[in-house]
Amino acid sequence: MSERFRKKIKGKEMKIFIYVSAVLLYIAAFLLASPEEIIQGMKTIVWSKDALITDYFKLAGYGAAFFNAALVLTIGIILVNIAKLPYTGITVAALSIDVCFGFWGKNPVNILPIFLGVILYAKIHKASIGRYLYTALFGACLGPLITELMYKLPFDLPVKLIMTLVIGSLIGLMLPPLSAHTVSMHMGYNLYNVGFSAGVLAFAIVCIMRSFSLEIEPAFIWQEGVHPGITVGVYLYFLATFLYGLWLKEGKIDGLRKVLKHPGRAIADFVIMDGPGVTLMNMAIVGILTETYILVIGGDLSGPVQGAVFMAFGYGAFGTHMKNYLPVLCGVFLSNFITQYMPTTPGIQIASVFCIGLAPIAGQFGPVAGIVAGILHAAIVMYTSQMYGGLNLYNNGFSCGWVAIIMIPLIESFMSRFEHGKTKKRQRNVHDK
Repeated sequence: MSERFRKKIKGKEMKIFIYVSAVLLYIAAFLLASPEEIIQGMKTIVWSKDALITDYFKLAGYGAAFFNAALVLTIGIILVNIAKLPYTGITVAALSIDVCFGFWGKNPVNILPIFLGVILYAKIHKASIGRYLYTALFGACLGPLITELMYKLPFDLPVKLIMTLVIGSLIGLMLPPLSAHTVSMHMGYNLYNVGFSAGVLAFAIVCIMRSFSLEIEPAFIWQEGVHPGITVGVYLYFLATFLYGLWLKEGKIDGLRKVLKHPGRAIADFVIMDGPGVTLMNMAIVGILTETYILVIGGDLSGPVQGAVFMAFGYGAFGTHMKNYLPVLCGVFLSNFITQYMPTTPGIQIASVFCIGLAPIAGQFGPVAGIVAGILHAAIVMYTSQMYGGLNLYNNGFSCGWVAIIMIPLIESFMSRFEHGKTKKRQRNVHDK
C-alpha cells in the first residue's frame, strides 16, 4: 500500500508538500485569532507602511500575520501553476522567502505591481512567463517601496494609485535584466541574487525620491519574546517534513551525506540533484538548527525571525545544508565578541539566519572562509538598510552580495598564488631528483 502510494505521487512530492504547507498556514491563522481579528489585522497590514523592520506579529497580531503569509504563498503557487513550472528546489526557495516576508513586509497588494512588471517584461521579449517568474517571486522584496509611494506621492488618491501601479510595474520591468547582470558580480556565491539587484535598484530610486524632498522614515516594530504554541507547532512541522522525506526514501538517510558534499554555489537545486526525499530531510535539519539557535541565544521569535527561519528551511532545498551554513553562522556569532552588538540584537538575530546566503563560500573554500564571511556580513548588514531607507526587504541579500564581491576575488587570487607556488615546488623537487 505504502509503495503503491509512493509511485502514485512520484514527481509531485514537492508540490504536495507546498500545498499542505499553505493549508497549515491558514489553519494556524484561525487557531491564533478569530475571523474578525484576522480581517481587522489584514486591513492594518495592507494600509500600513512596510519598511524595515515592520513586524506583523506586533503590528496586526499572530493570526493576521499567518493569514497574510498564507495569502502571499497562495499567490505564488497560482503563478507557478499558471507558468507550469516544476516544483524543484528553486521553486521551494522562492515560495519560502515569500512566506518569510509575509510575516514582515509583503502583502497581497504591494507585491502585485512588481509581478505585473515582470510579466510585462516577458511579454515584451516574447518569452514565457515561467522564464522570469522566479525573478518576480524574489523581486517582491521591493513591496515596501510600493507602499511608501502611496504615502509619499503628493497627489489625490486616484492619481496616486495609478502612479504607484505604473512605477511598481516599471520596477518589475527593470529587475530581470538587472538581476541577470548582478549574478556575474558575485559569481553565484550569494544565494540571494535578486536581493542584491533589488538593493541596487532601491538605492537609486530612494536617491531620486529624496532629491524631490520625499524623505523615508525609518521603522522599528518588533515583537519580543517567544510564543510557545507557535514554537511547538514549528518544531512539529519540521519533524513532519523530515518524516515525510524519510518515508519517500523508504527509511534510508544515507543520501544526506551526498547533500553535504555539495558546495551550494548557485545553482544548486537539491531536488533535481538528490531527489525530494533527501531534500525534505535536509530542509527539516536546517529549519530545526536555525529555530534552536535563536532559542539557545535567548532571542525573539518575532515575525522577522520566525519568517527568516521558514526562509532558511526553504533554502535547504537550494544550496544550504548544515555543513556549509554552520561556519557562516559561527562567524556571525563570533562577531559579537569584537563589535558593539549582542547575539540578541534584532538585526544580528535576523543576520544569523539570513547569512545562509553566504553558505556557498564555506562550501567552496572551507570553514575559515565561511567564518570570515559571517563576521563581515554581521558588520555590513547593520548599515546597508540606511542606503535605501529599509525599502528593500532583502537587506541581508544586499549585504551578502557585497561580502561575496569583496571576498571571492581575494580568495581566488591568493588561492591561485598558493597553488602556483605548490606547483613550482613540486616541479623543483622532480628536477632535483
